[in-house]
Amino acid sequence: MALHFIDETAGAVAPGDTLTLAGAEAHHAAAVRRVRVGEAVTVTDGRGAWLEGECESVAPREVVVRIVARRDEDAPSPRIALAQALAKGDRDELAVQAATELGVDEIVPWQASRSVSRWEGPKAEKGRTRWATIVREAAKQAHRAWLPEVTPIATTAALAARGDRILVLEPTAEVRLSAVDLADAGSILLVVGPEGGIAPEELARLEEAGATRVRLGDTVLRTSTAGPAALALVNARLGRW
Repeated sequence: MALHFIDETAGAVAPGDTLTLAGAEAHHAAAVRRVRVGEAVTVTDGRGAWLEGECESVAPREVVVRIVARRDEDAPSPRIALAQALAKGDRDELAVQAATELGVDEIVPWQASRSVSRWEGPKAEKGRTRWATIVREAAKQAHRAWLPEVTPIATTAALAARGDRILVLEPTAEVRLSAVDLADAGSILLVVGPEGGIAPEELARLEEAGATRVRLGDTVLRTSTAGPAALALVNARLGRW
């Protein structure tokens, strides 16, 4: 399988053109992945453009790719977002990485009341940037044509005001996610709480906005695995898989 790279200028490139990878992408291609002249690669702009090409020249600061084919992929519909509560250690980052590989369209960092980790002041943008970097690398690994958006840190009120079909993962819920009808959902928001669970007042606020509590099964999953597991199930229900 050809190595895959992301370049935001790829959307303006057509077959026969050359595209130059520079900066971190060039370093990753030349020094980390060690691509060679003539090797096939794919490049996307992260907004649906998918380019196939061959490396014409390779240097640590510049890799030139001759484009031989292009296709444009529509954005997935309905849109699936994951509201991932901040968690201690790297558990939230593991969830973000796996969800990206599994096809999530948007990542919403959620400052839940029981989150041990707190993104406050300058730390909020630093954390969002860190998650965006994880998403970018996971999208390259998964060969995705669409790069998921990582939004600024959100409150519970902000989640409730989004207007999505909200599905709150809650181990005590009576309704199984596998039994929920998603046929008419224009956009779906999967909400995953922190290690200590979602606080009662947060559950109430989300339910006031029309959220449905759902469970995945009879076991309790970690915050790092609940979102990706739910996403896999939703992908199958929507026919993405």
